[in-house]
Amino acid sequence: MAVRRIEVRERVMAKNDELAADIRRRLGTHGVTSLNLVSSPGSGKTTLLERTLQELGPELRMAVVTGDVQTENDADRLARWTERLVHAVVTGGACHLDARQVGTALHELELADLDLVFVENVGNLVCPASWDLGETAKVVVFSVTEGEDKPLKYPKMFRVARYAVINKTDLLPYVPFDVDKAVAFAREVNPGLEFFFTSALTGEGMERWYDFLRSLARAPARA
Repeated sequence: MAVRRIEVRERVMAKNDELAADIRRRLGTHGVTSLNLVSSPGSGKTTLLERTLQELGPELRMAVVTGDVQTENDADRLARWTERLVHAVVTGGACHLDARQVGTALHELELADLDLVFVENVGNLVCPASWDLGETAKVVVFSVTEGEDKPLKYPKMFRVARYAVINKTDLLPYVPFDVDKAVAFAREVNPGLEFFFTSALTGEGMERWYDFLRSLARAPARA
């Protein structure tokens, strides 16, 4: 009798994609845009979200799902700036969030009462690139302290992202980071990337980010 081998990874990924498609349908039904923020550790994406919640909270209806390997520290930080529940997913060592985890968190939200959902993924530029979470778009965040060649080292992440945030621009006078070179490397991998240049700490460049989020709220699920 012939032996049929079914790869476990293929089955897991197929199930994840099925769940992600269901999440995308649910969000679309309610006109909610979801952004999956991905980065290496220390890029400043939690600070970016903190400032966003603080300054746009009175204007836009936003919810956050955070992923971390061991702690709920990021969720605790973000919860200070919103009255909405911040969902913390502790992966217990896994290097990414999956659609099941995000879908479970979304079941606790009133999607009809939201404009935007942010998914703050685990700090990793490898694993999250392969996992669809039902998001409208991936946003890759990297900072000027990490080196311009990040897009060349982690091309898949930059290829699947639609937007890129170069953060911590307040440190440019103190680090040997070439912004033009970083953008060129990223566009070598993905010519369609749209860039934002921010300092989430000082607020520099954040207004363009806010305008972008406002535009998503006006034209939901079309990021």
